[in-house]
Amino acid sequence: MKDGVLFINKPQGLTSREVVNQISKIYQTKKVGHTGTLDPLATGVLLICVGKYTKLVNELTSSEKEYVATMKLGIKTDTGDITGNIIEKKEIRTSKKEIESAFQKFPKEYNQTVPIYSAVKVNGKKLYEYARENKEIELPKRKVQIKYLEILNRTKDTITFKTSVSKGTYIRSLIEDIAESFNEIATMQSLIRTKQGRISIEDCLELNDVQKETPLKTLKDIFKYPQIEIDEETKRKVENGNKLFLNTIEPKFFVVFHEKILAIYEKQENYYKMIFKVI
Repeated sequence: MKDGVLFINKPQGLTSREVVNQISKIYQTKKVGHTGTLDPLATGVLLICVGKYTKLVNELTSSEKEYVATMKLGIKTDTGDITGNIIEKKEIRTSKKEIESAFQKFPKEYNQTVPIYSAVKVNGKKLYEYARENKEIELPKRKVQIKYLEILNRTKDTITFKTSVSKGTYIRSLIEDIAESFNEIATMQSLIRTKQGRISIEDCLELNDVQKETPLKTLKDIFKYPQIEIDEETKRKVENGNKLFLNTIEPKFFVVFHEKILAIYEKQENYYKMIFKVI
């Protein structure tokens, strides 16, 4: 069985799960997972883990993500994007200067409300299931970080912007929150994930180009961690999955023996814990 990661440019119209299912058939394995959901409307960077690399899903999901999004002003939908039912319309009154000021002043960190059409669970049930049953539920909030926010283009009723955000940030919700900050309503018209961690959309394959012979990316392609060379005795500890006590200040690193990466270790309180094993 193959082990590694695929960098896919997700096409519009497919769910992230449908992409996973296609990759699963191509490589003939059920050990496949993605590292951050993209809505069917969205395109762009989707990292697919295969084989033992599925153990890295959480590590990759936590990476910072960059998007280019277009928001349509003057309408609000039940899903937060253009595919939903319009639940409110409003005439646009805000000036270009007021919009630019709102983008500049938007908080770098805030508690974002999770959208009702999402897979987040409340009381063991996914939020979108409550939505489909027309049941009211108190939506959870998450602290998110907006690393930067830049307007790229502006028309009478749309704004295209680039943003870099922390794990768990919903761009649909961000769009509604940005619009609210200048007293307007808006919905997401388009979304491209342009980067996840150090992987950019230019690094990605088109889904239709993936075949069973397509090589998978490995650790060096995904992470830029420092390497720490170890001796034979420490190698045996790594092979057994033991914690390590090393003289280093690095929070995460590759453990290397004779230039071959054996594992990834991460700093705990006073020791280092294995978070992924290659060998």
